[in-house]
Amino acid sequence: MQSRICNDKIAKMLKMPKMGLFRLSQMLETISGRTEVIERIFFENEQLVSEKLVSLGMSHEASAQEVYDALVSKVEADDLLLLGLVGHASLRGYEASQAVVAFVKGIYGGSRRGFFLKHEKARELLVKEPPKKIMAALGYDDVHTLLEKEDLAEIYSALRFLEDETWQNTVFFAQYKSLSPDDFEERDVEMKALGEKWAAVAEKFVAKKYHNVSHLKELGVIFVIPIFLGISGETLRLVSLLLHYFHEVAYYAQAFRDAAKKPETFAENIISMLRGDVIEHRLPETLPEVTRPRFLVVQRYLAKLDENDWRLTEPRVNPEALHWQRAEEDVMQIDNKNMSFWNGTGWVGDFFKTDLGEESFMSFNLGDVVMTLVKRKSIRYLYHEQEALWNKLFIEYFGVRKLEDMSRKNIVKGWFEV
Repeated sequence: MQSRICNDKIAKMLKMPKMGLFRLSQMLETISGRTEVIERIFFENEQLVSEKLVSLGMSHEASAQEVYDALVSKVEADDLLLLGLVGHASLRGYEASQAVVAFVKGIYGGSRRGFFLKHEKARELLVKEPPKKIMAALGYDDVHTLLEKEDLAEIYSALRFLEDETWQNTVFFAQYKSLSPDDFEERDVEMKALGEKWAAVAEKFVAKKYHNVSHLKELGVIFVIPIFLGISGETLRLVSLLLHYFHEVAYYAQAFRDAAKKPETFAENIISMLRGDVIEHRLPETLPEVTRPRFLVVQRYLAKLDENDWRLTEPRVNPEALHWQRAEEDVMQIDNKNMSFWNGTGWVGDFFKTDLGEESFMSFNLGDVVMTLVKRKSIRYLYHEQEALWNKLFIEYFGVRKLEDMSRKNIVKGWFEV
């Protein structure tokens, strides 16, 4: 009876059929030799939720709205604390952006080297297909003058928020089809705040996306646009995202190195990774006697676009959730006394009653809560937690190293067997 309760609860959290999770866990137990994993995940979740509720001054009897409000208040408090640690009274302008970047560089402890597109090749691509909107915004008539006067990393960063998406995908990035391993080199990741002149031209993009930070995996560049919306939670969101991108760029740099071992497929594999491709069709059925557990590799958050995507009911691992987990671990180290609340909560959540007596799922994932707050509470995010829970399941059977290795080696294929 206890095992069934555990299975049913975790299946509900994963949005997976109960019998499907039961069969999957049986196969995973046989292969890994680890038993009662679902039960351990269930009880660990129960314990962590209880501990966090006590820390927030409430119990399981609290309503969904009360829990939600308490989590948001916790993020707001941590956000103010973090702003003080960064050393600025408010997030405004280029100097504040520089301060956040310097702060993140100081606390990130992971790899800072990568396998990235050579600068001379990056310039060559811009000469062949000049970024006309960037040139117009900065007052240049000639691409050579643009490259002479402006920072290359800033020009490439501006592609993300100034140039038309269709032009980027069908014209500029089409040039990537000719890339070879010789066009890449080992060098340091570059994290930077863009100059103030980019703020005005990027204003519409930031207002639309609620997003003033992004990255270029192929160039090894992580950038902040010096525009801030003055929204509660913005400092914690920005620091978390920058840490997340550090881990993500390092992960893909190794994937690029792996791809370079097969020059004949290097370009198409690089393009696939940069697009964030995921498997488009269900895997074919296999004979029951030879079936081994299969996991999809989903390198983005599918629920952002479609909560009913068929892949969201399939066993899977998600590198994005792994990058977030590591970013959350970094955040916790900033101020262990206060930030430790978020320790190990990336995959944690529970169901609470609404005022109407219905069940509502509350995510204790830092990314979910802070993104909800920054979006002015208009949308409640849950997908970070669900993807982290799938990772947790895999890690409990096989370990985090195997999750990282198997996901990276099969990221283009889109799935693997264990």
